[in-house]
Amino acid sequence: MTWLRVALESMPGGDLDAGQAVAGRAAEILRPAGALARLDEVAAWVATWQHTDRPAIRRPAALIFAADHGIATAGVSNYPADVTAAMLAAYRAGRSTINAFAQVAGATVEAIDVGVGQPTGDIRLEPAMDADRFEQAAAAGRAAVEAIDADLLVLGEMGIGNTTAAAAVVAALAGGEPHDWVGRGTGVDDQGLARKRAAVSTAVDRIAGVTDSLEVLRQVGGAELVAIAAAIVAARHRRLPVLLDGYVVTAAAFPLTLIRADAIDHCLVGHCSAEPGHRRLLERLGKRPLLDLEMRLGEGSGAMAAVPLVAMACMGITDVPTFGEWFG
Repeated sequence: MTWLRVALESMPGGDLDAGQAVAGRAAEILRPAGALARLDEVAAWVATWQHTDRPAIRRPAALIFAADHGIATAGVSNYPADVTAAMLAAYRAGRSTINAFAQVAGATVEAIDVGVGQPTGDIRLEPAMDADRFEQAAAAGRAAVEAIDADLLVLGEMGIGNTTAAAAVVAALAGGEPHDWVGRGTGVDDQGLARKRAAVSTAVDRIAGVTDSLEVLRQVGGAELVAIAAAIVAARHRRLPVLLDGYVVTAAAFPLTLIRADAIDHCLVGHCSAEPGHRRLLERLGKRPLLDLEMRLGEGSGAMAAVPLVAMACMGITDVPTFGEWFG
């Protein structure tokens, strides 16, 4: 966890002057002041993290991290674990929903294997990962971000059983009744939901007393959650704005905020998942999603659906004159 801790402590800030310049321009632009409301705020956010008063989305890109989970054997999903590998192949073949959405958004998609066919430990009984595997997953997330050519990053995931792991991470760190953080995921029936709740409760009880948020992520998370957390931090060091996807991605970001309160200021949440725990977590984080369409697909699809909105927000600033420019 060494790199992740050090990188968290040394994260750069945004360019507040650029953000304020865009906010000021928005107030003078050729439309009623405040007419675009939150879209102008989004444009100022992009400017802050792109470090320019001419924000633009020209090279959006998605990274999807995929891994298998030992908890999948507990009957917490409607699908068998080998679906993770099948979906990874679909991403790489360009045949999944995220690929279709990305084509509309003008984005690229890269799917990264951080543990497909190598399930984590059963979090009810043992740590999800040992220290070496945690470091490997973090290194994969960091390397993927450092290598990508993008001006807006979408983060997504795939892993049968990972909404259970996400709920365990959040329940262990946020407290309250564990079942409050558990939803139906792939659409499990009442019996499946009961199994998920029991699995999360058992996992949280097993690590009672663990307060370090990265250790919680190692104990009850998953390899793709670790990779996502590292990708978020690496993006900050590249001054790259990020759109988070649903519950699993936001759960991966949550531990970072407990180490550094501003750790995900360079992130917006693309959408609110149908998972009830996601809405609760967003309220805890003070994050408003850009979309709320009751989606629960994962794989970055909800965040990718928000990419055109972010691009339009920027163009609504840069490509429209102010009153002074038009009438002057």
